[in-house]
Amino acid sequence: MSSVPQTAAPGRRTPVDGRVLRTVCGNFATGVTVITSGRADGEGAGTTVNSFASVSLDPPLVLVCLHENSRLLPVVRDSGGFVVNLLARQQEPVAWAFAGRRTARLEEVPHTRTGGGLPVLQGALAHLECRLSAQYEGGDHTILLGEVVGLAAPAADVDPLIFYRGAMRGLGEPSVPGTA
Repeated sequence: MSSVPQTAAPGRRTPVDGRVLRTVCGNFATGVTVITSGRADGEGAGTTVNSFASVSLDPPLVLVCLHENSRLLPVVRDSGGFVVNLLARQQEPVAWAFAGRRTARLEEVPHTRTGGGLPVLQGALAHLECRLSAQYEGGDHTILLGEVVGLAAPAADVDPLIFYRGAMRGLGEPSVPGTA
């Protein structure tokens, strides 16, 4: 990647090119999650997200960011909750299935339901069941704050799925030649 300075003159606000921002932020390795939601008696939905963070331990809060046009956003609002599924390395096909504009249907992917009826992907490294506690506008995304009401980490000896420089990989795996 070549260096592209994006510095504004003092006192002036210059828009940053979104493609450059994406490339620069791609240098921050993140875990890969699929956020799922839905009601026990209805169809669920999911989407791949790497904008996830732990916010607070007391009370237990996490945040995720969903695009304003995400099919999942109205499902989360309707159900009042969501699940953060932390993906294991071998779940890369699941991550790609829920990425992009045309995502997989939740019914096509093996999953179970929490006691509250929210979908949990089978084979996930861990999951956090959240009650929607707040929403904030954030540009073209909505920041969802969730109170963690249930969690599990059943996959003890499994590597996480990592997203770095536009590619998914496991811990210690080399960069794929030709990727940004």
